[in-house]
Amino acid sequence: MPQVPLLKPHEAIKAFERSGWRVVRQKGSHIILVKTGNIATLSIPNHREIARGTLRSLISKAGLTVEEFVADL
Repeated sequence: MPQVPLLKPHEAIKAFERSGWRVVRQKGSHIILVKTGNIATLSIPNHREIARGTLRSLISKAGLTVEEFVADL
């Protein structure tokens, strides 16, 4: 299994946007993304870096593999 990269929140958001997700709002230090036809929402913490475990969870919740996500970077 490939290692998840350390990314800044805006880098991760751009990668998710390339996969069809869009930012709908920000509540406190979390940015919320949704995708039409998908029941899940992604809550990306707006910190200096996103922890690898958190990013891996977000990638899984988005229905992507790590390889697909890294290809969108």
